[in-house]
Parts: sequence; C-alpha cells; structure tokens
Amino acid sequence: MLSRRKIKEDLSHPNSLTLYRILVIPAIVILLFFPNRFFTFLSALIFSTGAITDWLDGFYARRRGLVSNFGKIMDPIADKLLVSSACIMLVSHGWVEGWIACTIIAREIAVTGLRNILIEKGKDVSASTLGKYKTGFQIGALIPLLIHYPYFGIDFHAIGSALLWGALLFTVWSGADYFIRFRKLLTS
Repeated sequence: MLSRRKIKEDLSHPNSLTLYRILVIPAIVILLFFPNRFFTFLSALIFSTGAITDWLDGFYARRRGLVSNFGKIMDPIADKLLVSSACIMLVSHGWVEGWIACTIIAREIAVTGLRNILIEKGKDVSASTLGKYKTGFQIGALIPLLIHYPYFGIDFHAIGSALLWGALLFTVWSGADYFIRFRKLLTS
C-alpha cells in the first residue's frame, strides 16, 4: 500500500506534470468542437495550465535532481503535442492560417527528430534560448487565439494573431539554429 508521502511525491514528480500536458489535450480538443465563448475560454484556461506545467516540470526536475531519460524525451514531445493540437483546432475554425500551423508543426517534428539523433549520440539536448523564446511566443499567441472572442473590449483574437507572427519568426529561426549548430553530427 502506498503511503500518503509516496503518493504526494509521485504526484509532484516532474514526469507527472509532463503526462498532465498530454492528458489535457483531449479536453481542449473536445471543448473546441463547440466554439462558443464559454468553451473557448475554458479551453484556453486548460491550455494555460498545461503550459505552466512545462515550466514547473523542468524547475522541479532540476531542483530535486529528478532529471530522467523519460523526462528528457517526453517533456518536449508533450509540449509539441499540446501546441500542435491547439494549432490544428484553431485552423479547423479558420482562426489561424493553415500554412502557419504547418510551419510550426513541421519545425516541431523536425527538431524532435534531431533531438532524438542527438540523444543517441550522447549529446546535450537542452532547449536553446531561441527555443525558449519560441515556446513563450507560441504559448503567448495560442492562449488569446483560443479565447478568440472579445472580453471587456479586448480583441483577444487580434492580440493572438499579432503574437503568432513573433511565434512564427522564432519557430523558423530556432529550428534553423538547431540544424545549423548540429549539422556536423548529422553528416557523421
């Protein structure tokens, strides 16, 4: 039988936070099947909690020395699944251009593939500063885009659309940076 302390430790384990990001995706997708003011706001709120766990799991893993191979691989995959799912649903409503979502998703898949190659070669796969800006802009753009509707005279869709251009810039820039920095490893 598990003790309360063990359960508490397991729930605060960084990998639990990573799994949370994956588990909230169906809720966000289902809510966006019904794009009204309440459900889009709720989907943005759930997406936000998922995005916060991205920072928290890294913080806890480093602070408590709980860095694991599972976390190194699944943390970036969970981020990419969360962002990609939101992008796809936004495209389905015509709230984001398809080519922008395709660019974001293609970069995420390409960099994930590169990171897996680097892991196999024993290289550090920590996120770069550009990658962190990319993630920040993507999350910053997707939250208001998910809200979509105006509240209190604030046009959230317009704010999200403007931030999405910054996300697109950092998405392409950070992806190119990854491949340029590690091009020698790809040819060896």
